[in-house]
Amino acid sequence: METTDRTSTPFPNIPPIIESDDQEYHDSGVPSTVAIAGHPLHPLSVIFPIAFLAAALGSDFGYWLTHDPFWARASLWLIGLGLVGGIIAAIIGMSDFLQIERVRKRTAGWTHMILNVSILLLTALNFLLRLGDAELRIVPLGLLLSLIVGTLTSISGWFGAELSYRHKIGVVGAGSKRYP
Repeated sequence: METTDRTSTPFPNIPPIIESDDQEYHDSGVPSTVAIAGHPLHPLSVIFPIAFLAAALGSDFGYWLTHDPFWARASLWLIGLGLVGGIIAAIIGMSDFLQIERVRKRTAGWTHMILNVSILLLTALNFLLRLGDAELRIVPLGLLLSLIVGTLTSISGWFGAELSYRHKIGVVGAGSKRYP
């Protein structure tokens, strides 16, 4: 039986998907600094803040279309929960950023971190603007802030995926010193 390496393809006329000589893409990865039983917590911790902030954008649009105060209150709560969850995710992510050299060596690591800090600051501003009167500043400022946060969150997620899937941060495979 013939064996092939990871970059080969079963179709000889189609070039391989991975054409890098950079051994980093072929190593076993770097474990996360915050994990339970080898499972990194940062990817798990970002799910709720992303969902809350995306839902806040939706409820802001709901308020803009209906002027129903329910949507204003929903946005305030969703933004507050997104902020709290985002702070927790940021603490976990910052641990990896500070302790894993591979993250700091990558533009993706710095971009992901800077975008996430920006998202937290804009979310805090959005929350504080609404505290006294949840309806007063939704249109246009709150809606605009929610839209910017949603856009930045999508871009930051792209760079976070780059760190995991391309640079193997928080990914540990066979052959690793930590996991045989």
